[in-house]
Amino acid sequence: MNHLTVVSTMAKRGMLTPGPPHHQVKQLTNLHRWGFGLAGELRQAAARSPKRVAVIDEARGSTTYADLLAGSEQVAQVLRDLGYGSGQKVMLLARNHALAIEVMCGASAIGIDLVLGNTGLAGPQLAVVAEQQEITAIIHDDELAAATEDLPESIRRISESELVRLVESTPRPPALEVPRKQGRTIILTSGTTGTPKGAARKTPSGFGPLISIIDRIPLKAGMRILISAPIFHTWGYAAMQLSLAMRATIVLQRRFDPAQARQALEDHRVDAMFAVPVMLQRMMELPSDPGGKHRRPLSVVATSGSAYPSGFTARFMDEFGDVLYNLYGSTEASWVCIATPEDMRRHPDTAGTPPLGTVVKILDDDGREVTPGETGRIFCGNELVFEGYTNGQSKDFVDGLVSTGDMGHVTDGLYFVDGREDDMIVSGGENVYPSEVESLLAEHPAVLEVSVVGVPDEDFGQRLAAFVVRREGQQLDEDAVRDLVRAQRARHCVPREVVFLDELPRNATGKVLPRSLRELLAG
Repeated sequence: MNHLTVVSTMAKRGMLTPGPPHHQVKQLTNLHRWGFGLAGELRQAAARSPKRVAVIDEARGSTTYADLLAGSEQVAQVLRDLGYGSGQKVMLLARNHALAIEVMCGASAIGIDLVLGNTGLAGPQLAVVAEQQEITAIIHDDELAAATEDLPESIRRISESELVRLVESTPRPPALEVPRKQGRTIILTSGTTGTPKGAARKTPSGFGPLISIIDRIPLKAGMRILISAPIFHTWGYAAMQLSLAMRATIVLQRRFDPAQARQALEDHRVDAMFAVPVMLQRMMELPSDPGGKHRRPLSVVATSGSAYPSGFTARFMDEFGDVLYNLYGSTEASWVCIATPEDMRRHPDTAGTPPLGTVVKILDDDGREVTPGETGRIFCGNELVFEGYTNGQSKDFVDGLVSTGDMGHVTDGLYFVDGREDDMIVSGGENVYPSEVESLLAEHPAVLEVSVVGVPDEDFGQRLAAFVVRREGQQLDEDAVRDLVRAQRARHCVPREVVFLDELPRNATGKVLPRSLRELLAG
């Protein structure tokens, strides 16, 4: 990515508009001193646009960039007074709100390694993660106190209300010095197949990662951005980073509610929304409001985290406009491909193409590139690929590219994800991809959502089981599901079990939990 590309993209997105000279000098000075992590991005934004609203929080109201920086420095001082500093690990267990951002930025500013806890973890699982990550304290929302009860007494618990009281009684410290060692943000993997692992986020070394995203997703400086995706996970965290870099106004709601989110788009004149796919699916279950797109300035809806059901992207864009961008990535690889509205109008199921500065290859089991149309393992390289899990484990690497754990192919210049490597089952000697059956069933008009998983079988090694949520008022039975698959797929693709549920079990980021589905059958 050359200098001209960086400058032209920043200019196109409104990041180089003139401002007060002393603000611009201070902005660049802060970036030079603090770098491109959270502490640096907040400081450059506060230097350039101190009076701009940084966060609109449903409880706190509006907070300017100057006040957000002040709050983060008070949090940093509180943590230092409590004895926490460079190299120590503290966990944050919080939903989307302004104080959570202040904790993230404050911890980063004094060199703390902050582990972002998943709010959907049960107490025993949270205790396992806390032990594995070797945390010394946990800052948690008041409503999440029960999840911390299984933690050992050696881990200090700091509730949201306690932290607020401490911040209110702590004066803002003198200008903080850049720590000798920058604090890391450790994001947990989704844990859909086991205990979540910690993956430390690299600190960007320059504008490259920002340019990679905004070159493809047309975010502009000063936008109003609703972040519905949890900021404790990769996509919501990335949205927060991008928003700070763009000096945007971030709109936050603690819990996602489809009706409230749709209303917020109008009430706050939101320009862009960051969400996970299941959130948009829930919004589309609301009564149709096609005229709403004329009452909203919405120009970007950026999603990541999972694939959409067949045909969904077109239906969403028909109601909300051609504003949908879907990023295919992972905690380990950051971004891999981005699908634009044009890509998805052309091929609704595509993952898009790699953005600037990203290399993606489809490799066979011997590490050789496959031919177009042939399925292979997806490998990716970019500036923010992780260096390994905090427990010392890693993913497969080939020539500097990391495995995403997915299978995929390229057709007509677009990339497609065919399923997880570890999702493939062998049933009676035949290779079967559950996602193939899942996509077929998702197209049935009576199916609201579906998940197909492999389960052990004494005779065939493994077999498929389908878990289906019916649309309200629709009729569909087990035989109809099997007949549909039997008519369009090979015999070994027909699910032996068909289970109807009111909803699929999901984690806090909206991903379906195959482990929980298998437990339903076992129970």
